[in-house]
Amino acid sequence: MADIDAMLDDIVLMGDPVLTREASPIDEITPQVRALAERMIDDMYAAEGCGLAAPQVGESVAMVVIDCDYGDGTKKNPYVLINPQIVEQSEETFTGSEGCLSFPGVTVEVERPRHVVVHAQNLDGDLMRYEADGTLLARCLQHEIDHLHGTVMLDHLGPIARARAATRVRQAIAEGVRPGETE
Repeated sequence: MADIDAMLDDIVLMGDPVLTREASPIDEITPQVRALAERMIDDMYAAEGCGLAAPQVGESVAMVVIDCDYGDGTKKNPYVLINPQIVEQSEETFTGSEGCLSFPGVTVEVERPRHVVVHAQNLDGDLMRYEADGTLLARCLQHEIDHLHGTVMLDHLGPIARARAATRVRQAIAEGVRPGETE
């Protein structure tokens, strides 16, 4: 259990300035980048999340990890996206509930483009194309890429809803709610 606690402690929480900064691009896939990817994957699974961005573990670099399938009983199949960019998005939107490992204790309704196309490098340096339409993957890609631009899910809310959600997060943190635990 101590290992899981250490992994959960690795995740930064609301209020940490790294969550509001633009992440730096990754110019070279080094052993340190590979180690960060592995650490992020371990942290994501420990918190039972489906995605995690490098700023959420205190590293202001443009990398995210995603696995939207694991929770349905399939084997682990994480994607590592380096320098991801949304290159296409639909005007049609869909609204759904989102949680965030850095904002424990709450979920909020967020409206996002329904269809996205993302380009990113994988750990081999190959350019990859990810396309999703109206799925958890579409939502997760956008949510995690937002983190790389210093945007968090609460930023998608109006001022009153944002203030209420932030209050709930602060209360949850004070009560010891851990990353991955939602209302």
